[in-house]
Amino acid sequence: MPALVVVGTQWGDEGKGKIVDVLTEKADFVVRFQGGNNAGHTLVINQKKYILHLIPSGVFHPHTTCIIGNGVVVDPEVLIEEIEKLKSEGLVISSQKLKVSERAHAIMPYHKALDLARESKAKKDKIGTTGRGIGPCYEDKVGRKGFRLIDLTRPDFFREKLKVVLEEKNFYLKYLGAEPLNFEEIYEKYLEYGKYLKPYLTDTSYILWEAKRQNKRILFEGAQGTFLDIDYGTYPYVTSSNTISGNACCGSGLGPTAIDKVLGIVKAYTTRVGEGPFPTELKDELGVHLREKGGEYGATTGRPRRCGWLDLVMVKTAIRLNGISCIAITKLDVLSGLDTLKICTAYKIGEKVTDFFPSTLEDLSKVTPLYEELPGWKEDISATKSFEELPQAAKTYLKKIESYLGVPIKIVSTGPERKNCFFIKGEDLF
Repeated sequence: MPALVVVGTQWGDEGKGKIVDVLTEKADFVVRFQGGNNAGHTLVINQKKYILHLIPSGVFHPHTTCIIGNGVVVDPEVLIEEIEKLKSEGLVISSQKLKVSERAHAIMPYHKALDLARESKAKKDKIGTTGRGIGPCYEDKVGRKGFRLIDLTRPDFFREKLKVVLEEKNFYLKYLGAEPLNFEEIYEKYLEYGKYLKPYLTDTSYILWEAKRQNKRILFEGAQGTFLDIDYGTYPYVTSSNTISGNACCGSGLGPTAIDKVLGIVKAYTTRVGEGPFPTELKDELGVHLREKGGEYGATTGRPRRCGWLDLVMVKTAIRLNGISCIAITKLDVLSGLDTLKICTAYKIGEKVTDFFPSTLEDLSKVTPLYEELPGWKEDISATKSFEELPQAAKTYLKKIESYLGVPIKIVSTGPERKNCFFIKGEDLF
């Protein structure tokens, strides 16, 4: 049975959670492999909205085991709140249903305090972080000063290391003009978190290895999108982890030969949250229209998303970086009602025309997007059940995307509910 990685091809918010939820019907395991609670997946099930920040989208399928991998940075308080919220909704979140890597790093209070203090001090040079402490936590992980979740279950070790680390962090906080944090308060609170989470903590890498050996179906759920990747995104306006498909292996502990397919999620237009370049951004009434019709507000922060035309230059680059073998188009219904649609198929930088996504902000700031215009459609397509049922203009739009990218479209989403979705060319992803 295949192991399938689902990744975003833009700046996140492509609708990965909904697609993962649909695919999970056939999955035995769903694995989150990077990021933290700076990302959120919004799901609409039976007209009820659910927002998840850490627990994989597969939690709503009773037969599926959810795994939070070692590549995720976990705010214990947020994870516990999410577990308790789902329990209050009637879901069973046992240690058999949810398994958390004991190697995953814990977001500490000083990570969040440093995140907020840095952004405040930066003023006009803000990165636009969510203030959740993600970046500082990854810094400590790489700097070998972090706490893994298993450390919260070892009181003596945790106490001695926390004394050393907190002294340094309070020094930094003072420099940034923020208040120092109290040792005993953090120590006691995080020991309690450790007690709560201990039943869920395990060697998830071994569990996945066993699952693959037993031909179980494994779905890897990425957070954010390709162009928020720390190496390949619009640096420095990026997240603090590798968001591309290759990190599914590092962030889960399953080797690269175990991955069979990569599905790229492409929103039918482009959005991004926060600062950074955006070649196809619409800063007019049409951009506002897309935001309002598409409900383009951050699942985690509520921040309004910037909106623009579909940029196939960046999506084509994402296909290369991720090894994407097929794609899903989401939010196609949001484009209904527009007279004319535009797709960016090349960039002009000075006198040079290219279909290559630049590496530097300097080059990106000089980009003039080159568009192809396509006819729009007026029909409501939310209830569409097949490609053949779509208006001709919608078919032309999808065929143009598929032809340009050179990979097949397998799924089309036309609304927030599970039912607003159909497969093209067979359901052979699993």
